[in-house]
Amino acid sequence: MQDTHDNPAEGRRQFLKCMAAGAGTLWLMKSGVLQALPLSEGAGAQDSSFSFVQISDSHIGFHKAPNMDVAGTLRQSLATIRSQAIRPAFVMHTGDLTHLSKPDEFDTLAGLVQEAHIGKVFYVPGEHDVIGDNGAEFFRRFGERQQAGGWYSFDQGGVHFVGLINVLNLKAGGLGSLGEDQLAWLKNDLAGLSSETPLVVFAHMPLWSLYPQWGWGTDDSAQAMTYLRRFGSVTVLNGHIHQIQQKVEGSITFYTARSTAYPQPAPGVGSGPGPLQSVTADALHRYLGVRDVRHVRGSGALAVTEEELA
Repeated sequence: MQDTHDNPAEGRRQFLKCMAAGAGTLWLMKSGVLQALPLSEGAGAQDSSFSFVQISDSHIGFHKAPNMDVAGTLRQSLATIRSQAIRPAFVMHTGDLTHLSKPDEFDTLAGLVQEAHIGKVFYVPGEHDVIGDNGAEFFRRFGERQQAGGWYSFDQGGVHFVGLINVLNLKAGGLGSLGEDQLAWLKNDLAGLSSETPLVVFAHMPLWSLYPQWGWGTDDSAQAMTYLRRFGSVTVLNGHIHQIQQKVEGSITFYTARSTAYPQPAPGVGSGPGPLQSVTADALHRYLGVRDVRHVRGSGALAVTEEELA
């Protein structure tokens, strides 16, 4: 494959070509620079020291077009994870577990995850998980309980992971927010790490200004970025917009994720965000999926693979 590091337009064309290949895309990340390969050309799991899977926006409780069975598509996504030849170290859910934060919706989500036997799952809430109680029920059931505000960090295989909360106290249609307390904690959490430590930061709403007109961003994320820029390899994973978008800023690479429930329109296309009802039932699987991320032995690279539902 041609090197596209110095040609963003060619890189975008290669990205689209790989996405059109159907099965998914393997991303190799080295110091914030991405290379896209079809899965058939990518390195196998045996080259990884560990892997994890990201899922997002399951919206349990949603019962409208284009997906009348979001529990079914989540179950299918979890089965895809379980079928991996080499089991991931953990699964990461980047928010909107439920559609309306109802106890029975949380019950359904927890039951589906339990029956899938996929091991450890890390969660952050989406704005749909904090309706009515500012996230109290979500944090009681799924929170890591490291910090009073719900944010947390952990280490795996030499990579430092940071789970951030940016969906509390939001205005309708507004941008996400981290807040002074969480930013102060983030600065302190990263202070003792070597700049050579690979970082993976995850939250629900994008931590870059993807499309502020629709609230697709976080109003104080620029401050967080000042703490991340000294690191040589930073991967930021988000949900919320139900589609794949990516951006590179120096050593920081941002990825949004597909939903397991329904797609949304591309930024600025149409009157606003919401379920893309024009998608037919037979085409829905092309818009849904999971993301597999592998840490490659002997390097700071993270290989990111997009998997559509079959």
